[in-house]
Amino acid sequence: MQKSLDQKLAHIFADPSSKDFILADAKDADMAFGLAAPGKSPEHHADEARFRTLAEYRQLMREIVAQGLVDIMLTSASTNEILTIQERLFDASHVTPAVRANDTTDIWLASGTGRYGEQPSLPFRTATIDHIMCGKAECAPSERARGADLGLYSITLNNDAQRDCHTLDEYKTFRLEAEAKGFRHFLEVFDPNAPGDHRPTDAARFVGDHIVRALAGVTSRGRPLFLKIPYHGPAAMEALAGYDRSLVVGILGGSSGTTYDAFHMLWEAKKHGARVALYGRKINHAEHQLTFIKYLRAVADDQIEPAEAVRAYHGDLAKLGIRPYRPLDEDLRRTKTATSYGGRAARLPADEPRPQSPTVPKTADEPDFSRMTPAEKAQWNLDRWKRILG
Repeated sequence: MQKSLDQKLAHIFADPSSKDFILADAKDADMAFGLAAPGKSPEHHADEARFRTLAEYRQLMREIVAQGLVDIMLTSASTNEILTIQERLFDASHVTPAVRANDTTDIWLASGTGRYGEQPSLPFRTATIDHIMCGKAECAPSERARGADLGLYSITLNNDAQRDCHTLDEYKTFRLEAEAKGFRHFLEVFDPNAPGDHRPTDAARFVGDHIVRALAGVTSRGRPLFLKIPYHGPAAMEALAGYDRSLVVGILGGSSGTTYDAFHMLWEAKKHGARVALYGRKINHAEHQLTFIKYLRAVADDQIEPAEAVRAYHGDLAKLGIRPYRPLDEDLRRTKTATSYGGRAARLPADEPRPQSPTVPKTADEPDFSRMTPAEKAQWNLDRWKRILG
């Protein structure tokens, strides 16, 4: 079946003013968060912090692919083996399977190992291109179509010549291998995660300049299909999207925030030149993922405004008998949300209200556990995971 990703990219390349918009569900969090990756179980209670199992996480992926409103389903290599290679889930779907092709150290965010995200990112790859494409160490040419032929490659530059040179050299090695094996990729570029005393004064300009500089030496055969970057606002998006019309710019979702955060960011980014949105936690932490995606798609296709979409989403939750995380008036506000796996919050525009997010405790100080009941300890642990996951 022809994939909607390929159709939309063809339209965008042929006509930069095309309104086609690519939507991806990023369910590759098992490469980052460990046990907490699948998100909270709907059956969790105030005195019980339980996360979904990996089987439940994968079942949600099956349901979202069947729904058919996203263009890309991004997973880990192990999930790709199950869904793409063994189950052939995508054969009769217009949704394209994609796999996280590398896992740099700044996304190693398993509980108890929080120092990785605070140290300068180092390049690392668990998955191999062959394992993604055919499920084993070496693929015969005829076997490369068994799995995914699209991967996410991620880099984080920290304004350090030695480290950044190593990061870009590893990316070059990956590009050359991908080109030789017929493997496509899209490029994720995070803000600096640990630049120390050399933090760029303008992170958006730093990221944009380095993308342009790094890709200037790459010919079309080795270039990424599109970018996945933090959304730094209208000016930064217009500057990058307008610089080179052959470069398709996409935004990453970051932490969950309010429903309005998710809808408005996509709507505004598209208005100023973005043509892709890859949402992970924003989808995975929604009260009802299929309904959330329905309205996300409607916003992406210019069928509904963000505030109206929030109200309609709450209306559908009521029909489903699902209690929303926030009252409607709170869910219609914009809040500070993290734009990276590590949790650094992006700034709101100066004229935006800055309400305290109702799901984030005002302090992260550890309490005196000796004075807490078992139920209080469980609730503290649940709140801690909310702080980590956004």
